[in-house]
Amino acid sequence: MGKRQAEELLEDLAVKDSPLSKKARVEDFPDHKVQHNGHSPSISAAALNRPRLEDDAKNGKDILAAADQWQEELEEAAASPPAPQAEDGQDEQDEEQSVYSAVLRQTAPTEGYSDLYLDTINRSVLDFDFEKLCSVSLSNINVYACLVCGKYYQGRGPKSYAYFHALEIGHHVYVNMQTKKVYVLPEGYEVTSKSLEDIKFVVDPQLPKEEVVQLDQVARDAWDLSGKKYRPGFVGMNNIKANDYFNAIIQALAHVPPLRNFFMLEDFSSHTTSSSELATRFSVLVRKIWNTRAFKTHVSPHELLQQVSRQSNKKFDLLHQSDPVEFLSWFLNNMHLALGGSKTKPGTSIIHRVFQGRLKVESQRITAKADAGDRLRFEEAAEVIVDTMRYLMLTLDLPAAPLFQDELDRNIIPQVPLTSILSKYDGVKAQEHLSMRKRYRLLHPLPPFLLFHIKRFSKNKFVSERNPTIVTFPIRSLDMAPYVEPNPAMHPPGEPIWYDLVANVTHEAVRTRDDSVEGEAERKVWRVQIRDRARDEWLQVQDLFVERVAAETLFTKESYLMVWERRREGKRKEKGSN
Repeated sequence: MGKRQAEELLEDLAVKDSPLSKKARVEDFPDHKVQHNGHSPSISAAALNRPRLEDDAKNGKDILAAADQWQEELEEAAASPPAPQAEDGQDEQDEEQSVYSAVLRQTAPTEGYSDLYLDTINRSVLDFDFEKLCSVSLSNINVYACLVCGKYYQGRGPKSYAYFHALEIGHHVYVNMQTKKVYVLPEGYEVTSKSLEDIKFVVDPQLPKEEVVQLDQVARDAWDLSGKKYRPGFVGMNNIKANDYFNAIIQALAHVPPLRNFFMLEDFSSHTTSSSELATRFSVLVRKIWNTRAFKTHVSPHELLQQVSRQSNKKFDLLHQSDPVEFLSWFLNNMHLALGGSKTKPGTSIIHRVFQGRLKVESQRITAKADAGDRLRFEEAAEVIVDTMRYLMLTLDLPAAPLFQDELDRNIIPQVPLTSILSKYDGVKAQEHLSMRKRYRLLHPLPPFLLFHIKRFSKNKFVSERNPTIVTFPIRSLDMAPYVEPNPAMHPPGEPIWYDLVANVTHEAVRTRDDSVEGEAERKVWRVQIRDRARDEWLQVQDLFVERVAAETLFTKESYLMVWERRREGKRKEKGSN
């Protein structure tokens, strides 16, 4: 197309294509969309005039006055000298060049506008607990969170989803979920305002070591954005659908001090393997549970749950309820491997150093000559096989539930003391297993923390049965010495080995209506009772609900999993209470 002279009439100019190149048009008119389908679009006066007039009409301005002003601008543009003719081949190169190369990016905010757009941040909608996936592409690479609406978008370049979101919706402030740097889009510069430190802290809470070691010593209260008071470390956990079993176990583990301190202080950024992602996400969740500057009074385990579901091949997920003990066993073994632990060498990870102990097992074959009434008595003449094995959890068997009813036609709920079912490990009481009689004895040294699994459920080919027996126990000063084989080199004979209760996972059967032939079904509800060491109080957590409970009533629930802590030498002996 030939050059046009400035003396041409404005009416003729308005209906002809613009002589300016594509790059120049993008720079001159950054507010208008440019089609880049391989052809240079024409910009007419009517097309340019329409959005300007519409904006003026919406703002209540005089449309005629605005039209006159726009007419003057067009006349000045027509009077300007024409653009120089490009050399041969230059036009073709401009056509192939992407329109986004003309976008102007800033490395720093304009002077005097360093806080631009920060007033649009809406902290009440920010929730960084969910998995970091782009809401458009579902990619987890280079994800940014919009600080205005809370959605996740990938990238921040001129072709990224975050960039388009900033242009189309007008949300301009974004935080990188990995580096925690905040940027303004579409300009692209980083914001270093101190007012954003609270958001960066909530993305990944990092408490200093001095505060971590005092979590159990100093009672602290905190307040969320709405002014609601909460206790750091004792916050509710969202039950997305059927993950209450998961919530109870995670809450219990988050209150094992050496385990909690390790995951709060260890830096997992250098761990890049897929298995180490389990440790990384658990670390983030533990830090959020103990966050002292949270925006809300609960956390969501969604991110860790997704990793657990993938790594367990969907054996444990948020849609189907599972057994807490089965999940805990899987979680501890996989966490041990994620931390670089060995399958054969003991004590190679924090998991083994906290929970692993040794157990002596004596086995003897039951012969046909054995007395039917005394099958479990070890015969002196027969061979006894002695084996040593390692454990992370001790299983305690309940006595059989009664089959009779009382005078009010109600089932009798028996009670049994914890010391009675612990006699399984006294080295004297034997049990029958297949064609073998076995007896167990714990060995020194006992681990710093003991996990007791009270076996309540049994399955056969037809039905699953529950044993409702109540286990009574002291919350402090449980003596484990009678169940450990004496070893003077490690512990003085006759001296007690005291353990105190840390957490207690309980089960409750709730009857619900069912359309099946039976008419009613039992739904399992899992709770956890945890001790606030700083206040010497007990709290019960069921998903989002956190409430205080009396220490004297802890045993009235159906205990399913217990966490006991070994009292350190030199601590004052405290009187146990039921």
